[in-house]
Amino acid sequence: MRRGAKMRSAYLFAKYPREKPLSEPKHDDTFKVVDRRLFTPEGEFRKDVAEQQDREHESTSSVSAAQAARNAVPAKDPIGAAAKPAPASVQPAASTAKRSPAFENLVRSLGQNAAMLLGGYADPRTGQPMLDLEGAREMIDMLDALREKTMGNLAPEEDTLVLDILGNLKLAFMEMTKAAAAAAMPQEKAKSRP
Repeated sequence: MRRGAKMRSAYLFAKYPREKPLSEPKHDDTFKVVDRRLFTPEGEFRKDVAEQQDREHESTSSVSAAQAARNAVPAKDPIGAAAKPAPASVQPAASTAKRSPAFENLVRSLGQNAAMLLGGYADPRTGQPMLDLEGAREMIDMLDALREKTMGNLAPEEDTLVLDILGNLKLAFMEMTKAAAAAAMPQEKAKSRP
């Protein structure tokens, strides 16, 4: 070891003395290992863990409710008069959700594909409208399932977008189904005549 390195290490040890020798065990209560598995090694359900999780969930929800109540306290405006009273209930999750452009693009894409299958767009090769009622029904069902699964988690604008697109597509599907049935009637009559 060089002389300069020895002097630096001696200086550091003198400046920052150790409070405890390294050989003494460290007793720190801030670190605790808790087994949170729901089942014992034998495969039986551990009730104590489930009860602990329920207590933690209740305390978390009560803390978030207290924060929401604290945020809802009316503030005074600059003039000093009292502001409007706070609403009596906490706003639902749908009104606090943020818009997602990716979700809106997904909904629009599914809607355009369904509209294309309903004859809303012309086939680029032939110039004729494409009509695939079964494919359109599948697309509409996908949008319906997406709406069901995201119920309560959408921003108001997203919810309105999904409902508008679904309503328009279902109406167009019914009209096209009736038109296809009406077009098939004269053909069936022509086939049945000898």
